[in-house]
Amino acid sequence: MQKFITDVHNHSTFSFDGVSPLEEMLKTAQQKGVAFYGVSEHFDFDEGKADGGTNAEEYFHAARHLQEDYAGVMNVLVGAEIGFSPESQFIERNRALIEKYNPDFVVNSVHARGGEDYFLQSPFYQTTCEGVQIMRPKKEAYKEYLSLVRKSLDAPYPFDIVGHVGYPARYAPYADKTISIAGFREEIDEILTAIIKKNKILEVNVSNRSSKTLAPCASEEMLRRYFELGGRLVSYASDAHTTETVCRRREEAVELLKAIGFTHITVPCRGEYVKVEL
Repeated sequence: MQKFITDVHNHSTFSFDGVSPLEEMLKTAQQKGVAFYGVSEHFDFDEGKADGGTNAEEYFHAARHLQEDYAGVMNVLVGAEIGFSPESQFIERNRALIEKYNPDFVVNSVHARGGEDYFLQSPFYQTTCEGVQIMRPKKEAYKEYLSLVRKSLDAPYPFDIVGHVGYPARYAPYADKTISIAGFREEIDEILTAIIKKNKILEVNVSNRSSKTLAPCASEEMLRRYFELGGRLVSYASDAHTTETVCRRREEAVELLKAIGFTHITVPCRGEYVKVEL
């Protein structure tokens, strides 16, 4: 039987796309018996949002007070989801935010290409010389994304979790959306090997809104390959933006991890990794 419930990577109305207030998210997590609950509001400076999508001063101030209120009841981790972009000005803004607010953990994610979020689908299209918009080849678009993920692993600021690897597949316009090992073995192996060498945590993010079945990022295939290569550090993320989705599909994710061979969830907190038995 599982000893502790964890859910590390969640959003509230402090984020631009959050639906439920943080107080309600925390109350719901407590009611569900969560032992470690990680809040990770968005900071995507490359997407044209002046504050990255979250007012950092208001968020960290309020979250730290709530963290104190829940002390001894639930471990509330006040974190940040940092959107990676290779441009120096965004790297410096990410570094400055982390240094100023010292989040308990950082999720390193790639959401966009050239400031355009994959959610909007624009990174999957290009405009011809005649001004006609056409779909980019899947191989090209996904290789570009995987290259950004690999670059993000060398970001010159601290982070703990590598967030939702495979994110574009949620929104891609292709008939076959998968980012498969067969199609991208070299790129995926390079990413997974780097995660292992750098002692980072690979996230199992179950918030694939386009699927009724469990379709985590990273995929089952990618998780199995990670395990084969020696990777053992994984985290569970509902990536909830509403109270209804806190801890969604967690048991399915746990059973998948057990079937692969994983024995623990890893929870990052202020530079320390807490191992929680599955």
